[in-house]
Amino acid sequence: MKLSIPPTVTTSPPGLPLSRRHRSKRRRILALGALALFSLTPVWSAPAQGQEKIKGGGQEAPHVRVDAVVRTFTDQTFPIIGRLVAKQSGVVSARIAGPVAQMPAEIGQRIEKGDIVAVLYSESLRWKVALKNAELTKAAAALNTAKAQLKLRELTLRRLDRLRKSSAFNPARFDDAGQEVAKAKSAAAESAAAVASARATLQLAKIDLENANVRAPYGGVVVRHHTEVGAYVRIGDPVVSMIDDRHLEIEADVPADKTGGLTPGAEIAYTFADGAERHAWVRAVLPSENPLTRTRIVRLGTAIDTTAAKTRDLVVNQSVTLRIPIGARREAVSVSKDAVLIKNGAHKVFVVVGGKAVLKTVRLGTALGERFEVLGGLIPGERVVVRGNERLQDGQSVRIEGAPG
Repeated sequence: MKLSIPPTVTTSPPGLPLSRRHRSKRRRILALGALALFSLTPVWSAPAQGQEKIKGGGQEAPHVRVDAVVRTFTDQTFPIIGRLVAKQSGVVSARIAGPVAQMPAEIGQRIEKGDIVAVLYSESLRWKVALKNAELTKAAAALNTAKAQLKLRELTLRRLDRLRKSSAFNPARFDDAGQEVAKAKSAAAESAAAVASARATLQLAKIDLENANVRAPYGGVVVRHHTEVGAYVRIGDPVVSMIDDRHLEIEADVPADKTGGLTPGAEIAYTFADGAERHAWVRAVLPSENPLTRTRIVRLGTAIDTTAAKTRDLVVNQSVTLRIPIGARREAVSVSKDAVLIKNGAHKVFVVVGGKAVLKTVRLGTALGERFEVLGGLIPGERVVVRGNERLQDGQSVRIEGAPG
């Protein structure tokens, strides 16, 4: 038996025509789309609402660090590169002539004052001392003989003088005795001078023997040998070069027109590469000017103790930065450099007033170390934001670090 499938027929709800059914379906789709669009609106507007909350001073107010605007006395300075120099350095010379026997002080060795840096052959000098000692003994013996002769002549003269009232008195013999006394006195004086000469000659020989040992005139470090064992040196020839690295000063070439404030005893701040600030004092401004650079050499005393651990690595010719004063001491208002922002070509700072950050325009002068001189826009005592000011807005509520609450 053959089956037949009836055609599908779409029926409408009772009482609704087909066109109205389509319009109802479209309204349902539009309603679902509007609902989805409305659900996305809070997500898009959340940042704006959050920003309003921060700006309105709610619990999301950012933490900031502040620093006070202060009034201080300051000196206007400019940097000059100086260098460490040794108070004592140079060549140690031979005081006598002779061949070099030993060089006990090595290059780089630290020695103290009086230590031997070189030894000259001294055998002949020892014999010379012995010879001069013998000559002194001989001269002393001759002096004793001359004194004995003088005593004998004076005794003879006194005997003749006692016979002056007797018939046995001989005037001629008395005169001759007087002349013999004068000759004896002269001989004694000559012998005494010979003794003094022999004693001085002996002392010179001893000095030459002592100078065979070339000694350090001050403590320091040997930096160079100018001769070697076996070489012959003459009087004044260099033997070694030394540097006293324990007593240092600062030397700087300062423009001549900037030396007006560098009076002896004036305190000058300086820094090494580590940035730590130290102080020196002007010891002397040398009365000589370099015609090419128009600078004068200034020497500054320091209290550097190179035996201490912190300064043990300081060396001669090491660079230092000096802050040379170029103006009179004056009063200035200053603000921390960290507080200054540049907006639209102007210098701005945020001042905390009543828990809010107020943006102010300021006029700045010269740099004063880690601060700027304030020429206008701020007054001493105002608190400015030095950390956390990058994203602040004018009038935004803030919380100060370390403040209660």
